[in-house]
Amino acid sequence: MLFPDYRPRRLRQNENFRRMIRETRLSVDDLILPLFSVEGKRIRNPIPSMPGHYQLSVDNIVKEARAARDLGIPAVMVFGIPDKKDAMATSAHAKDGIVQKTVRALKDKVKDLVVITDVCLCEYTDHGHCGVVQDRVIDNDATLELLAKTALSHAQAGADMVAPSDMMDGRVAEIRDALDENGFESTPIMSYAAKYCSAFYYPFRQAAESAPKFGDRRTYQMDPANSLEAIREVTMDVEEGADIIMVKPALPYLDIICRVREEIDLPVAAYNVSGEFAMIKAADKLGWLDGRQVMMESLIAIRRAGADMILTYFAKEAARELASR
Repeated sequence: MLFPDYRPRRLRQNENFRRMIRETRLSVDDLILPLFSVEGKRIRNPIPSMPGHYQLSVDNIVKEARAARDLGIPAVMVFGIPDKKDAMATSAHAKDGIVQKTVRALKDKVKDLVVITDVCLCEYTDHGHCGVVQDRVIDNDATLELLAKTALSHAQAGADMVAPSDMMDGRVAEIRDALDENGFESTPIMSYAAKYCSAFYYPFRQAAESAPKFGDRRTYQMDPANSLEAIREVTMDVEEGADIIMVKPALPYLDIICRVREEIDLPVAAYNVSGEFAMIKAADKLGWLDGRQVMMESLIAIRRAGADMILTYFAKEAARELASR
């Protein structure tokens, strides 16, 4: 029988061969851990749809961040859940707001950790939308000032990076101007540039208590059917001054990550969102999948598509798995 000159199996026959020709690698350096901060002390509220994750008071956020740092994870992303909400999201930019307090504590008590803050209004508005509402319509331009004030307040509290996730037009430029005019020229912006209106966010909305009270977010988040639009959105944010571009969600949008990676030369982030995490955890609990193996395969797929960094609820588990290999 005549065989081809090239036999791919020759280089698959043992683990060392496989290691030597491995094209894509996952490192703990690629991981960012999301954290949910709430008011109070000694609070550790389990999030039912996200096993192993909690709403944490600042004292416990510090412990969780320190544990992440000790695993080698270089960064955390802070989301805040305030005690009080109103139509204009005033607690989002309050000096003593929950994110601001959390950032100050992290920068004081956990050294050598990058603290990124989510910049959005949905957790802080009583209607649950990501912007100012006028007659049940989200007012894009009226929202920009609030987003800029929020981002600036995070930087003033000590945030290393801000990450606008609202999907308002022009928000990156507005935030960049506010940071620069107030002496924070060195604070980078990680923009949720291609954020889709996805059903995969449900567990997060439970965790952040941010579900909209009416309607949905289709007028500002992207249609899942569109890919060319993602490139337009990304290009706009790059031109407005973004330093890192994020695609969200990750696994259903690997094609978008790949296209963004091909189109721009900035670092690309991907958000392995709560629904992606919850599905794997549920299937593992039922014995339908090996959760550990699927976790690692999913994360390497996101890297293979072109993401330089991954915001993921698997960060600590993946860090432990990588350390054991």
